[in-house]
Amino acid sequence: QVQLVESGGGLVQAGGSRTLSCAASGSWFGTDINTMGWYRQAPGKQRELVAAIISGGATYYADSVEGRFTITGDYAKNTIWLQMNYLKPEDTAVYYCAAAKRPWARNPAQYDDWGQGIQVTVSS
Repeated sequence: QVQLVESGGGLVQAGGSRTLSCAASGSWFGTDINTMGWYRQAPGKQRELVAAIISGGATYYADSVEGRFTITGDYAKNTIWLQMNYLKPEDTAVYYCAAAKRPWARNPAQYDDWGQGIQVTVSS
């Protein structure tokens, strides 16, 4: 099992920036992590994929954050970051880090392990 620990959440004003970090530890007994991603879930809404990065460095972004958020990663250290700029109140959610064995995991069922989640609140 892989353990994921998120950090960096908190309260930020609209228009501001925040960086989330996720560090993975443990292993799947010889199977590498091939995708790491950030999901978020707002009250009353489904969990949505915000951004993902595969071990080769390619990235995916949801339309709602394209151009504002940047995902980066260091697979040698199994750590990823989510730089969030120009934050909006609608970005308020619990953000979850997730890891998958398969490349380009895009839906929650394809991710193998999840962090506990971290709250990001954007005030207007």
